[in-house]
Amino acid sequence: MDCIATFDTTHMAILFEKTCRNAGFSCKIVPVPRSISASCGLACRFRAEDEAMIRQLAMEHSIEVLEYHPPDPGY
Repeated sequence: MDCIATFDTTHMAILFEKTCRNAGFSCKIVPVPRSISASCGLACRFRAEDEAMIRQLAMEHSIEVLEYHPPDPGY
């Protein structure tokens, strides 16, 4: 299952993806699912089992995540 992170800006979404990938995590920019709304229209999908480490990574790099969404079969 995958989690979704949403952002206020496209810049933060791109920075999040780049930072996660550089740290060795699987992460992909995707359109925000219809069941979720976000300002910039972009989200990042990543493996649910990596969520705690990715949250910590985002905090360490001052990446502003609007919201983390739990796994949902629709993602």
